[in-house]
Amino acid sequence: MEKKRHYIRNGFTLIELMVVIVILGILAGLIVPRIMGRPEEARRMKARVQLESIETALKLYKLDNGSYPTTEQGLQALVEPPASGRLAKAWREGGYLEKGKVPLDPWDNEYVYLCPGIHGDFDLMSYGFDGEPGGEGNDKDINNWETE
Repeated sequence: MEKKRHYIRNGFTLIELMVVIVILGILAGLIVPRIMGRPEEARRMKARVQLESIETALKLYKLDNGSYPTTEQGLQALVEPPASGRLAKAWREGGYLEKGKVPLDPWDNEYVYLCPGIHGDFDLMSYGFDGEPGGEGNDKDINNWETE
């Protein structure tokens, strides 16, 4: 008696692979230009997220110590206990910011911190792409009192 062999097809045909490659190429052609054309928008969003994170850390600092760090103490008071001015009564071991350092804004500038602030208990801002106060478009300041 003769045995019939059944072959099971494994893998993809060349045509199936070509269809997938064409589809991926079309998707890449549509999506990549949109993402690559918006790096400045991504930096501005990152600055907003960092401002919110720092703002939360400042609020935790106030809960523990009864007041926000002064302008002179600056944001550095969130990563190490202040040595001058109003001393922190119950400074949290390890600080208030992740990674133990104050982040720079996405343009590698320091965030500006004022306490007491003009617009609230404290003002926190990034001067944007140009690093100068004011400006429009990509140079527009990003402030904690104007978060979207």
